[in-house]
This record gives sequence, structure tokens and C-alpha cells, in this order.
Amino acid sequence: MLTSLYVRHFAVVEEAEIAFGPGLTVVSGETGAGKSLLVDALMLLAGARADSGMVRAGSDRAELAAEFDLDGLPEARAWLQREELDEEGACQLRRVIRAEGSSRAWINGRPANASQLGELATLLVEIHGQHEHQALLSRAHQLDLLDAYAGNEALSAQVRELAVQWRELGARIRKLSGGDDREQRLELLRHELGELEKWALPPAEMAELEASHKRLANAGRLAEGAAGVVELLDGDSEFALRRALGRAHAELVKLAALDDKLAPMLELLDNAAIQLGEAADGLGRYAQDVDLDPDRYGEVDTHLTRLHELSRRHRLPVAELHDKLGTLQNELAELEGAGDALEQLAGQRERLQREYAKAAAALSKARTEAAARLGGEVSGLMAELGMAGGVLRIELEPVEGAEPDPQGGERCELLVSANPGQPPRPLRKVASGGELARISLAIEVATLGKDTVGSMVFDEVDTGIGGAVAEVVGQKLRALGAQRQVLCVTHLPQVAAQGHAHLRVAKHSDGGSTRTQIEKLDGNGRRDELARMLGGVEITRETRAHAKQMLERAQTA
Repeated sequence: MLTSLYVRHFAVVEEAEIAFGPGLTVVSGETGAGKSLLVDALMLLAGARADSGMVRAGSDRAELAAEFDLDGLPEARAWLQREELDEEGACQLRRVIRAEGSSRAWINGRPANASQLGELATLLVEIHGQHEHQALLSRAHQLDLLDAYAGNEALSAQVRELAVQWRELGARIRKLSGGDDREQRLELLRHELGELEKWALPPAEMAELEASHKRLANAGRLAEGAAGVVELLDGDSEFALRRALGRAHAELVKLAALDDKLAPMLELLDNAAIQLGEAADGLGRYAQDVDLDPDRYGEVDTHLTRLHELSRRHRLPVAELHDKLGTLQNELAELEGAGDALEQLAGQRERLQREYAKAAAALSKARTEAAARLGGEVSGLMAELGMAGGVLRIELEPVEGAEPDPQGGERCELLVSANPGQPPRPLRKVASGGELARISLAIEVATLGKDTVGSMVFDEVDTGIGGAVAEVVGQKLRALGAQRQVLCVTHLPQVAAQGHAHLRVAKHSDGGSTRTQIEKLDGNGRRDELARMLGGVEITRETRAHAKQMLERAQTA
């Protein structure tokens, strides 16, 4: 539920912080005082469009913040976790609107966009009244509301899952059958596989091919270079290393005879002579054995050329062509064996179609029965709420087409006749703001406890009513407040008396500027505010007494 709301430099409010508790909280005040500003603030925190006119004159920005207790709201907690915006069970919405028209928003201190605010707000609060943010006008919401009233959650989830599975099988069947392109695809696959099987190589063989190409391309230079190095090591020149090493060895023998500490050095020269000889012999054999076969070089070069052509065609690195071979082999095997697979998939799809038809029929029956019950209950409540002769009918329209639909076999439309003798028409086309608010209240009462939103806001639901009907509206709101948190903006004392808590909005002017203050009223404050609502500017002993009686009657009802 909503636990606190903070506004600063918002419209005519300089600064206010309000704590909310459970039950019904009523908001009253004189005409023009700005009673609906609290609703407007919540609307903006729910992602409504902002404009610079909402910033208090002379200020550079307006600030809004609301905190919610998520106890009993698992869907909201799950949403925050999914969006990685959760913060140890906290839920704070904040929005700043600048005087030039821009705005920024945060959820639990992290930047968020208006769409995210809207998604989260729908799980936290419902706003009813003369505003464009009305979920009740959405046909999809109407169907969800009917299913919630009927307790169809499990059945509608089954219908949705079966329809999704049926569509997924259809996609697999279309992919396997390939339509008119299947034979062309098979021909292309076989051609591409033939090329890859001939030329593509595993990584180790690919590395050896590239090394062979490099060696064969440079065979002449390798043979000549190796022979040149042999000449440097063990040639006929007096500067050859082996001859120089022999001279050094002979000189060191003489010196070692004079000092035996040189004996280890003599041993090193002996080892060097051996290694030099082995290197010269090895290089000599290498120079004689270098492959100078131009035909072999042509074969290797052709192989690499084909691989690079395939690389460009498949848009893959040469090293990944062998993996592509395996992928195409699997696709070919799947397409060639599609006959059996298609037969099996078609059987599965027929089974799903039968299961869907059975589940959808059960859902349709449950919806039809619930629509009659809900329509009757709401129509009765509409009469109690000052819409005598008004009727709400829930019409279920069959969905055309043979394919399973995730929403079931019908769509929902709320039809309303607000006055006797008028034929019911779609709610979204005929209901005025006040009528829509009272119809929303009637539906909320009829579906009490069926949804999971923790807070509901009613803005001017009592427009155009009075007397006994106003008292009934207040009683219904109080009953609703016993189940969940309700915030109601009202101008009627009969409604205000039913509140568990009472906020008063007052406007003050010093001649130069206007300020709106919001205060929570105590017992005497509530009595005096009800007396003002009953009697106008002048509060008499009689109006105070009447107000006290109204409060006492509401508390003991």
C-alpha cells in the first residue's frame, strides 16, 4: 500500500509530506483548493505525461515522491527483481519536472523511464475518476477483470499455454516442410555440403595445409638458404666456423696444459664442435630433401583458394567452415527425414488443438456464467449509487478463426445504460466522468478481493449525487477500505464521514502568492470540516452537532 507521498513546488503546493495508513482516507477542501492535486501527483508518478504548468510559479522544478509497502504484492516485487530495480523490499517512485518541460524519474533511486513507472504503478495502485488513465476502458482489462471475478486464472493460463504450444508447433512444421522452397533448399544444401566435404578441414589439418603452402611456396629459397648456411658452418673457406673452431680448440689445448682450470672450457668447445657438425649435416640433408614439386604446390594453392572462396560465400572465417559443415549436415538430415517428423508433429498439433478446444470451451462456459452474475451484481450496485435504472451487461463476442487464441474463444465488452430506457452501449463510448467513476466503484465492490492491487484512488466519484445515495457511496468505499487501502477525493460530508482518516486541503493567499496546505485532521478537526461541508462558510452549533452524529454513526456502522 501507499505509505507516504511527498510533493514540493507542485502547482500551488509549496511543500507537503503526507503519511498514509490502511483503510479509507478521504480528502476534502473548498472548491478550487486543489483537492485533486494528490491524485494528479500519483498520476505523474504512474508515468502520466508531465508539462511545465505543473511547476509552481517562480520555481525551477517540481519534485514528487511516493513510497509503497510491498507486503502482499508479490507481482510488484517480482517486477522489481526482473527489472533489477529491487532494493531490500523497498519501493520508492520519484519524479522531477523542470520548468522548461523536461522530466526525470527514478525507481528505488535508479533512473527509470515513464514506461517503467507505468508498468510498476499498475501493480501498485488503481486510479478511478475523471481522468484519461482508466484501465476499465480497455477491453483486454475487462476480460482480465471478468476472469479474476470468476476465478479463471488457472483455466485461462492453461488456454494461453496450449495456444502458445500450438503456434510453436506450427512454426516448426513450416520450417520442416519448407513450403515451395523445400526442394530448392535441399538441392542447395547438397551442393554446399559437397563443396565443404571436399575442401573444409578440421583445425589441425587446416594448420598443416597452411604450413605446407608456405613451405612449398618458398622451397627454392629454403634449399638455397640451407646450403648457404652449411657453407658458413663447414665450407672450404678458411672463415668457416668449423675451421675457426678447430683453430681455437688447438690453441686452448696448449693453454690448458699450463693451467688445468681451462679444462672445462676445452670440454665446451668439444661439445660445440659436435653440435656444429650435427647442424651442418642436418642442414645439408634438408637442402637436398626440400620438396620442389610444382604440382604439389599447385594442389595446395588450389585448396586454399577454394577455402577462401567458400569463406566469402558463407561469410565465415576459414577456420569455421568445418563447423558449418556439421550444421548443414544436421539441417539436411532433418529435411530429408521431414516426412516422419512432420507426421509426428502434425499428430501432436492435432492433440493440442483438441486439448485447447476442450479448455477453451470450459473457459467460455465459466466466463458466460460469471458475466451474468457480475452484470447483475454491478447493475444492483449502480442503482444503490444513484444510477437508478442503470444496467451493466457483459457481452462476450466469439473470436473468428479456427486457430487457437491465447485469450480464449471470445472477447469481452462492457455495455452500459446509465438511464432507464436507453439501450446498453460500450462503456468506453457512453459513460461520463462521474458515471464512469461510480461504475468503477460498483465493479470494485462486486469484485472485492479478486485483484491484487493494494491501493485504489477515487477522484470525485460522488459527482452529481447527494443525500442517501451519497451515504451509500461512502459506505461502499468504507467497506472497500476494510479490504485494501482506498484514497477518495470528495466534496460530500456523507462520504467524508465514512473515512478511517481525513485529509483537508486548504488554499491560502497573502495577496502576492497562493499556497495550498494539506493537513491530517484529528477528531475535532474532522467534526469542524464536516460541519463546513454541511453548512458552508458559517459553522453553527447545529452543523457541528450534525457532523458529530455523522462521524459517530459511521464509526459504529
